[in-house]
Amino acid sequence: MTTVSCETDLHLAPPCTEAELCQVEEEKQGSYGQILKSSAMVGGSSAINIVIGMVRTKAMAILLGPAGFGLFGLFGSIANLTQTIAGMGVNSSGVRQIAEASGTGNSVRVAQTTIVLRRVSVLLGLLGAVLLIVFQRPVARLTFGSAEHAPEVALLSVAVFFTLVSAGQGALIQGMRRIADLAKMSVLGPLFGTIAGIVLVYFFRDRGVVPALIAVAVMAAAASWWYSRRIKIEKPSLTAMYVTQEVGALLKLGFAFMSSGLMTIGAAYAVRIMVLHRYGLTDTGLYQSAWTLGGLYVGVILQAMAADFYPRLTASANNNPECNRLVNEQAHVGVLLAGPGVIATLTIAPLIIALFYSSKFGAAVGILRWICLGTMIQVISWPMGFIIVAKARQVIFFSCELAWTVVSLALAWICLEHFGIDGAGIAFFGSYIFHAVMIYTVVSWLSGFRWSTGTARACVLFLTIVGVVFAGFHLLPFMWASVAGVAAAILSGIYSVRALLHLVPAGSVPVRVRKIFVLLRMAPAIF
Repeated sequence: MTTVSCETDLHLAPPCTEAELCQVEEEKQGSYGQILKSSAMVGGSSAINIVIGMVRTKAMAILLGPAGFGLFGLFGSIANLTQTIAGMGVNSSGVRQIAEASGTGNSVRVAQTTIVLRRVSVLLGLLGAVLLIVFQRPVARLTFGSAEHAPEVALLSVAVFFTLVSAGQGALIQGMRRIADLAKMSVLGPLFGTIAGIVLVYFFRDRGVVPALIAVAVMAAAASWWYSRRIKIEKPSLTAMYVTQEVGALLKLGFAFMSSGLMTIGAAYAVRIMVLHRYGLTDTGLYQSAWTLGGLYVGVILQAMAADFYPRLTASANNNPECNRLVNEQAHVGVLLAGPGVIATLTIAPLIIALFYSSKFGAAVGILRWICLGTMIQVISWPMGFIIVAKARQVIFFSCELAWTVVSLALAWICLEHFGIDGAGIAFFGSYIFHAVMIYTVVSWLSGFRWSTGTARACVLFLTIVGVVFAGFHLLPFMWASVAGVAAAILSGIYSVRALLHLVPAGSVPVRVRKIFVLLRMAPAIF
């Protein structure tokens, strides 16, 4: 049998047969197919969530105005910060522990880990609620400059409790890789929470902001409980020694996740306070609106990464070539999916702002465009960061997040001083340039990671297009820049579809969808 030289994008392999080469290609196509399948499920639910979020955001913007929407963002930041501190990262470490237990095929171990995870989540939820009640006045003074909003801060403790309980149940679903249930759960909770929240704000206006956040948390907990109870587990006996070991494992890795989340959310919270104290509540609402929209579309891609990619990568954490291959594939698909959407958001930013909010939020367009630049780099750097997480290298993970936080806050302070409110967006963009360079350096040392040719080509292509479209709005008349942006979004969308169809096996694409692509002449010859 004829032999050929087998060379992957990451490593040189010894000579192999043509049959073995074909098998490698089939495995790679199957992996791309799995990525797209999970991305489609989570992406579909996220698309529905975007519509739900659009309705919620529009309603809140109209009912509350920029100042009230800024209040909504500040209370949300307080709740997120408390959840991050009290949650101890157990939702993320729980995913890893459940995925690891599930990988052993030992149903007793899965049951034991599940029971411990649920009990710890409830206890941490209670801890978070108590913390917010006890420190309500200092938190209110730090955020608003007075204790006027202390009672609302205390009331947020209810939202914190239900969110942390929901996070524990969601970790079980994700760790077991029940992606369909995860997608359904992520839609039903926000849907019913949005309905309840809008009703509360409609009747109570500013006084309904905190009850609306509580309603979202309660509905999310109900949805996660409904789907987690469908996972049948045994009722194992638990020894004190096993519980201690399992809780220790959850909290040890969870502390690194908690520290990371705390720094990320804390940085966002600190930037909001900088904007509030320097420019006022109205500009805080503008920044909040741009921040929300900037992460809306890319959030779909990042959620898909977390949903299925993280558990899969954990299973291959000790196999560097396999680990690096999975990261390259995820980044490649992520860039192809995110690129056209980011370009479209850049182009029609004024329309999106008006559609989601109102004409009063027009000044947020500049911030949104800078945030779009940052989110494009974020899509590229995030998969690399999962290598550190999957290998459970807590010290390295913590150090990287600390470095990013310091740079992010320093840039925000400097840019807000020199560029006004747009400086918040510029700082976000700059911080993720630093993040991408730092993470690539670290994972290159940790696992020998290198970009594959295909992934590098896609990253360079889309970063160039995004940069050109962004520059167009600063150098060209608005009409010409808009025409160029629309053309770039359409052409890049066609390119992404064709590239994705070449990556996956033809059989993984539904027949009807395949016929549409063939009719549009977007499908490869194998279709």
